[in-house]
Amino acid sequence: MTAVTESTDPTSTELAWGRHYAVVEPTHFRIDYAINPFMDPDVQPDPARASDQWQALVGTLRGLGARVDVLAQREDAPDMVYAMNLGLGLVRPGGDPHVVMSHMRYPQRRMETGSAQQWFAGRGWTTSYVGREGVGAHLEAGDAFAFGDALVVGYGPRTEELALKHLALELGVRVRGLRLTHPGMYHLDLAFCPLDSRRALVCPAALDAPSARALMELVPEPLVLTEQEALTTFAANSIVVGRTVVMPACPTRVRAQLESWGFEVVVVEVSEFHKGGGSVRCLTNPLDITLGRDLPVLARGEVITPLE
Repeated sequence: MTAVTESTDPTSTELAWGRHYAVVEPTHFRIDYAINPFMDPDVQPDPARASDQWQALVGTLRGLGARVDVLAQREDAPDMVYAMNLGLGLVRPGGDPHVVMSHMRYPQRRMETGSAQQWFAGRGWTTSYVGREGVGAHLEAGDAFAFGDALVVGYGPRTEELALKHLALELGVRVRGLRLTHPGMYHLDLAFCPLDSRRALVCPAALDAPSARALMELVPEPLVLTEQEALTTFAANSIVVGRTVVMPACPTRVRAQLESWGFEVVVVEVSEFHKGGGSVRCLTNPLDITLGRDLPVLARGEVITPLE
């Protein structure tokens, strides 16, 4: 059992991002196939309950002052509701919004990015790709987070290591790669959730040993989740709006630690979406990460991966 600790550094600051999200309304959410260990076409979500849960999540975010933009779901794209994986949205230093569209590992999801690209372009976002239509590096945005001095990117099950170089060069940022090896935590957003400038929820069991060490060294004050906690509660798949952590579930000791750090915990029921292998973070895509504010800008970019 991990003891509750008070912050040792008064310089910890709120995340500046996480106040503007894109979401996809679950009008066609269902389980047509199995591309992760949680999915079973014989166990279908209840459409009415899923809609109510999604509406409650959106209402919670708007109640916290976040802006939430809604995309329509394609009828042939049942997983599109997991909006986090549509693309990596960023605001360039001059204020221009840009999104690196995901290149999904599984062909069952690739049609999603075409519709998402049109949606972004229609709202003035420039778009780019590291690969598309099965050619080039795979990238899924649920693997990428701004934290500290870098874009932290998980690679292995869904995102390929080659995508790290593309991101570093195109965006002009430092990319810290972490190798995911756990079959149930196939995106980094199932094992890592930045809380503020010094703290994050982390599940080292999702990573190989060098990457787990690198992540623990990267986060000055980690709140470590066990493998069981991460897989059964989806607690790392949460989002933060200011000092409020919106979670699908919160183990007692985790809540105690968060509250001791000054966070408010809001639990939102999204169990229907767990049937597809995603939770609160998977359903929401932050659009306000800003280069030069949330990520240092480097002229040629840089990729750092753990030494074996």
